[in-house]
Order: sequence, then C-alpha cells, then structure tokens
Amino acid sequence: MTTQKMLSVMRKGITEYKLIKNGDRIAVGISGGKDSLTLLKLLAEYRRFSPERFDLTAITVDLNFKDNPSDFSPVKKFCDELEVEYIIEKTDIGEIVFDVRKEKNPCALCSKMRKGALYDVAKKNGCNKAALGHHADDLTDTFLLSLFYEGRLSTFAPKSYLGKKDITIIRPLIMMKEADIISYAKDLPVCKSCCPANKNTKREYVKTAVTQISKEVKNVREMLYTAITHPERYNLFDKVRKEIDEIL
Repeated sequence: MTTQKMLSVMRKGITEYKLIKNGDRIAVGISGGKDSLTLLKLLAEYRRFSPERFDLTAITVDLNFKDNPSDFSPVKKFCDELEVEYIIEKTDIGEIVFDVRKEKNPCALCSKMRKGALYDVAKKNGCNKAALGHHADDLTDTFLLSLFYEGRLSTFAPKSYLGKKDITIIRPLIMMKEADIISYAKDLPVCKSCCPANKNTKREYVKTAVTQISKEVKNVREMLYTAITHPERYNLFDKVRKEIDEIL
C-alpha cells in the first residue's frame, strides 16, 4: 500500500476513537520492528496536514541483551530524516527476565516492564500520550490469547488512560491489517529482534492457528475483528440474563 492509503486507514482510526487532540505531545514506542516504525513514519507524515497540532518523540526501551546487543543506529538516522527527537532508554529488563527470573513464559513480564519504562520516559520528557504500534491482527490475537489461556473475553482498547502513570495510551493502527504493514515496511529500517524468545511464544502459536483456520475460513480475521468491535453482534450471558429478568 502507498503512504496515502496507509494514512487514510490510520486517520480513520484516529478520528473514530478521538486519539489525538490539539497540543498533544506523543511518545511513540519504537522497538525497531515493522509495526512501530510504520506507526512513526505515518504519524510524522500525518502531523503535516492534521487538523490537530501535536509533537512527536520516539522512544526505544533497550532491553539490553548483553550476549546479543541491538543496533538502533538505523532508527536514529530514520528519526533524523523525519525530524523526530529520538531517545534510547537503557534498561536491565533482558537480564532480569531471562537471567535473574529465568521466566519460562517471559513475554508477559517483559511487556509489563518495557511499557512501564516507556511511560516513565515519556512523562519525564513532557509527553501526555504514548502511541503503540498494535494493529488489527494484534487486537484479534490478544482476544484469542485471553480466551485460550485465561478464560476471559478481553483485549486491548484503542485508547486508555493509566491513572498511576498519568498518561493516555493510543493505538493509531487499530484498523490496519498486518499484511499491509508487512508490505509497507519493506522500505523502512527494520531492526532484527534480539530477543531469545522471538518466534517461540504463545502469540506466535495463536497467529499460526489463525493462519491455518484461514485456509478454510478465508475471512476469519475480519469476522473476529467485527465480533470484537461491533456491539450489536455481542450476545453473551450477561445480556441474556438481563433479557430473562426483563421477561420475568
């Protein structure tokens, strides 16, 4: 997809969920992967014509895998080209998760610590919002992860406020398909993941499962997304019990 088409999809999500307001200072979480770099590129382009005036700061939380360090110099160059301030926050998260805690399922703890560090740096640098690169496929995968492994019907929201951190989390790519991001990010300076658990997670299992299902149900992703985002398609027991009470 072209930048114009990608911007159209992102702008629809921003407008639908009122993600950006005039005067916002937005910290963009940058892992170096395709999703976060696509988000940064599109937000940098969007601010040129956006009806809301806002500032951007790109922040990378370096997990600091000592045996396999990350090189974020291509990201720094990319941010310079976009005229976006770039901050790298060095942490010991990699050591804590894999060496100290020796987590068998490291993703949940790592994600919690990484986001916490991101929000702290964002607030320290005057940002009132943090933008994450989660897209439509992430929305449905998270829903299935909660269903399969926690027995919950839950997923993340396009916008949420964290009172403890006093920061609003936004996900401008909420309506965007991963396939379009993969195609678009071919020309972006994507950094290879240095995480020891890369491609060996519960999330990868769910993604593979949905891919298998899609061979028989071609639009399974769209159906999942629609079921999550359209309230008129919701008909679970809390709603049924309310209707029973009304009948009685």
